[in-house]
Amino acid sequence: MIRRIRGIEPLPDFLLSVSFDDGKRVVYDVKEDMNLPGYDQLRNVCGLFQQVQLDASRTCVYWNDEIDLPSDAIYEYGKAI
Repeated sequence: MIRRIRGIEPLPDFLLSVSFDDGKRVVYDVKEDMNLPGYDQLRNVCGLFQQVQLDASRTCVYWNDEIDLPSDAIYEYGKAI
């Protein structure tokens, strides 16, 4: 089952608050992904992290053509709130 995201909010310290259609809410720590290709842009480009967007299918968040996170990973590895 593909997890659909209802809403996202960037928080300080590279954290994302994410709510899903099934009512689950998590905080996902993007710092854990900073070793992945392209993710260093989130630290190095001022304001980029705050520009997080939700794709049209609501199954992925992204910042640009190089940096994205699938909803399944956020759902599984995010900390429930």
